[in-house]
Amino acid sequence: MEFREDILGAPYEAAELTLRPDDEGPVCATLVRRPLPGAERAVLYIHGYNDYFFQTNLADHYAALGFSFYALDLRKYGRSLRPHQSPNFVRDLAEYDEEIDEAVRIIREVDGHRQLLLNGHSTGGLIGALWAGRRAGRGLVDGLFLNSPFLSMPAGPAVRTLGGPAVTALGRLAPTRVLPSALNPHYTHSLHKDHQGEWDFDLTLKRPESFPLYAGWLSAIHQGHRRLHRGLGIDVPVLLMASTRSISTTKWHSALHHADAVLRADDIAAQGPRLGRHVTIVRIKGGMHDLVLSGEAARTEVFAELDRWLAAYLDVEPVAARPVGEHA
Repeated sequence: MEFREDILGAPYEAAELTLRPDDEGPVCATLVRRPLPGAERAVLYIHGYNDYFFQTNLADHYAALGFSFYALDLRKYGRSLRPHQSPNFVRDLAEYDEEIDEAVRIIREVDGHRQLLLNGHSTGGLIGALWAGRRAGRGLVDGLFLNSPFLSMPAGPAVRTLGGPAVTALGRLAPTRVLPSALNPHYTHSLHKDHQGEWDFDLTLKRPESFPLYAGWLSAIHQGHRRLHRGLGIDVPVLLMASTRSISTTKWHSALHHADAVLRADDIAAQGPRLGRHVTIVRIKGGMHDLVLSGEAARTEVFAELDRWLAAYLDVEPVAARPVGEHA
């Protein structure tokens, strides 16, 4: 494994993690890092569906708090997607344990960080929470920050047509069957600077129209939700954030800049207590689905609430409290 300059440029580096092959052939994940010399704390970020790591404003904030920053592009996503693969496809969310385990090993054992925060967005929040539940008691992470985690299924076309048991059966018999996608292309447009947003990212890696929605992947999500509903037993503090409102529209609307256009925020918050015994739930007024890409007022609140929680539960000193010259 060798870190080289990432597609984002310095100070970001990336290394390919070779994983066990599956029935489509060779598999890899990509670990991106922004090391902070002398840092004892680190954060591992896991992206959502139809996504990859590009949120450098998030990394900037963690660096200012004294964290080394790491991000995983999961198998068959973003930097890790290969031509022979079905994008974003897995049959079980536990498949991602392999790359998360390896990333955590590198962060702790190779790079020598004593404290680790897991930060997951959307599907990455569900994946990270399930992993943390399965790894409870091992002391691998010290806390979770879940940004609009995918804890409940939205009522999209595929879900209205196929109930949970039917999706599970179809995922087993025809896992690569393509289903109707409920993802609104205007959500990506609301983010990208070439449309109605303020952020720059690769539209071939995060597509407005999304990648195909496979029955096997949807079945894996249903399985993950069933595990969540039984209770995950996460044994470290969890910070869960969601917007105060959601929007469902097939047309462009200015409200896309001030609401969750992907998941139902109220349902996310309602599922929070199933994560573990120590869960803090914060609702962000005007928050978009990816809360750290929201408008300035909302994302300022996100970072302020994150700082408050980090100070309380991980003993992280807020940036504003540090003497001049001690900011990263």
